[in-house]
Amino acid sequence: MQTIPIRATRPYEVKLGKGLLDSLGTELARIGKGKVMIVTDENVAPLYLARAYRSLKEAGFTVYTSAVPAGEGSKSMKYYVNLLELLANKELTRSDTLIALGGGVVGDLTGFVAASYLRGISYVQVPTTLLAMVDSSVGGKTAINLQGGKNLVGAFHQPSLVLCDTELLNSLPPEEFRAGCGEVIKTAILFDKELFAHLREKRLNFDQEYVIGCCIRRKGAVVCDDEFDRGQRQLLNLGHTVGHAIEFLSDYGIPHGYAVAAGCCILARSLGRQADRIIECFSAFGLPTTSFFSPKALAAGALSDKKRKGDHLTLVVPVEVGHCELRQIPLTELESIIEAGISHE
Repeated sequence: MQTIPIRATRPYEVKLGKGLLDSLGTELARIGKGKVMIVTDENVAPLYLARAYRSLKEAGFTVYTSAVPAGEGSKSMKYYVNLLELLANKELTRSDTLIALGGGVVGDLTGFVAASYLRGISYVQVPTTLLAMVDSSVGGKTAINLQGGKNLVGAFHQPSLVLCDTELLNSLPPEEFRAGCGEVIKTAILFDKELFAHLREKRLNFDQEYVIGCCIRRKGAVVCDDEFDRGQRQLLNLGHTVGHAIEFLSDYGIPHGYAVAAGCCILARSLGRQADRIIECFSAFGLPTTSFFSPKALAAGALSDKKRKGDHLTLVVPVEVGHCELRQIPLTELESIIEAGISHE
């Protein structure tokens, strides 16, 4: 097992290894006691909820559970309010804890509930997808969506613990595992030529603990230097400006990691120097390298991006593998930049 410290304003640890779900109760007991609410989704619940529940009960916790529908639609005001009302009904207090057992949707929703209930209570991330392990479970960004765009309401609220059990990845459908690979490759493009080389060589047979550990350490270092996303943490949004537009235009039918892959490739073609290497790597993982939405539609969809400031937008440009830049561009140029990066082949 790897233990990775995240030295944010409220420090915590990420535990990474095989078979960790059954130690959830023991790990949580080290940092607190009281009531626990496990939040999961209807796909994950039949697979792992009973094990998590049993582990917590055996450690002496009073345990409640709630399962939301699977999918991006649960990151909404409806389910956010429903969970708040449930916590109040069960009389959870500031000494109690939420557990996010699931992918990024469950993690983001649960984290935002934890950030706002009683002005902030503890929560633990137990990611069940590759995407959540390498990205959303670490860093304290929590959010829900609005009709106008993705992640428009949220808060920075660091978890108390992250437990990454790599055995849980065995139940992922191939499409969902590939979606996580989109964020893995993004991290390699940003920071790590050796990781990128490993991914190009091993493809979908990569060393999971090594790769996930690399991604968590890289993200953790950036978060600690810029916890509230005012500077270099914005680099982690590589591929996201166009990617979020793709998700939005597809009514979230295109998975996040697929959309990010396409967003990375579009900007690499348009503004980068090593587009071929980047595109080849995403393609080797079965991920899309372009979008069939029009440049005009994508530019319009990107207007809700949180990195927009007035009539300018900060793009993360993949100049080459291991080197990306934050570049402010006028909104009037966005459509032409996207058009230059879209391949119709």
